[in-house]
Amino acid sequence: MGPFLGLGLPYPGDSALVGGGHPGALRLYGTVYDGAGDGVPDALVELWQTDGSGRIVRQHGSLRRGHRDDAAFTGWGRCATDPAGRYGFTTVAPGPAAAGRPPFFALTVFARGLLDRLFTRAYLPGVDPGADPLLAGLDAERRATLLCVAETDCPGYRFDVHLQGPRETVFLAYRDGRR
Repeated sequence: MGPFLGLGLPYPGDSALVGGGHPGALRLYGTVYDGAGDGVPDALVELWQTDGSGRIVRQHGSLRRGHRDDAAFTGWGRCATDPAGRYGFTTVAPGPAAAGRPPFFALTVFARGLLDRLFTRAYLPGVDPGADPLLAGLDAERRATLLCVAETDCPGYRFDVHLQGPRETVFLAYRDGRR
């Protein structure tokens, strides 16, 4: 990780929203790509999500270094990309935050050359696009950039982030402080 984002942001256990032995633990992982299709070795990905029941967890100390409990789900994590641009989290599948809406992982990406962070969502496979206003407003090709791919070799999902180019991930813009 480069000199800027690598100072004080990553810490031990930052990418574990639950311990690996937690019931229902899974991996959410992928690669952050630049516009040329190369992995970004100095990006930082943050993950925010609901628990399996759709609740926003406010676990005491989950945002502070050294205060994570392997048995408790924290709802938040941070992961620096490796030299190939890969990131990975140990977490649980999110539940829907609102009735009738599909569950998703909320991701924030920090990387070299960005003046501000980028926001996106990673929806679980098989989501009904009509159940979510964001997905319903996108054509199928753009919508595909927001869908996780289920992995068969281990419990988990792959979600690649393309910062630019023909496969650019859909990024969200928030105005007036609303999210």
